[in-house]
Amino acid sequence: GNSARMSVALPMLAMEAEMTIQQTTRGGRGFTLTELLVVICVVAVVVALLLPALAAAKRKHSTIGCVNNLKQIGLASRVWEGDNGDKYPMQFALTNDAVMKLVSSGNAYVLWQTMSNELATPKILACPADEQRTEAVSFTQGFSDANISYFLSLDASDAYPQMIISGDDNLAINGIRVRPGILNLSTNTSVEWTMERHHGAGNLGLSDGSIQSVTIYGLQQRFQQTGVATNRLVIP
Repeated sequence: GNSARMSVALPMLAMEAEMTIQQTTRGGRGFTLTELLVVICVVAVVVALLLPALAAAKRKHSTIGCVNNLKQIGLASRVWEGDNGDKYPMQFALTNDAVMKLVSSGNAYVLWQTMSNELATPKILACPADEQRTEAVSFTQGFSDANISYFLSLDASDAYPQMIISGDDNLAINGIRVRPGILNLSTNTSVEWTMERHHGAGNLGLSDGSIQSVTIYGLQQRFQQTGVATNRLVIP
């Protein structure tokens, strides 16, 4: 009795197990074309939603990095001034014909080299949002205007705390990017930021050590409030 029933049941169980394995194997098929397209669409939607947030985070990081650079530049200028008869490096350069000749011909890096001890590293001279400039490893080996993203004002003075001392150099006049060298910027000139860095805005370092992030309108206002009829900027 029992032995006979078991002998019949075992083959049946084996057949059921084989069928289950076959069904499982068939159930483990790959994606159909429709399912694959659905997955691709979902991924595309997620990427589209994330890209603006990632771009905004990148812009914010670049702006913060630029502000920090200008703060260090302002501090280095004040330290240099304290050690050199209360004059900024730019004022010192005005009395040095050799330096001014180089700066006027589009070699702004010479002026920055005078502050090399105070700046400590040339890396802070390259704005993180400036894709046209690269960070230098030293102030001597290969250092040039290609490593500098900021202008310096020849008229900066600690007697006027709100005077502009430095800032992003991506300036344009009447839609044309300014050229390297000394830019004579009168107060009624319509100067503006180009769109290549901070999306229609930019950063300025003032003599009191503060940093201002301003739009094109704010940029024009700041230059009108410097107290001089013509602002002389060293553009790298």
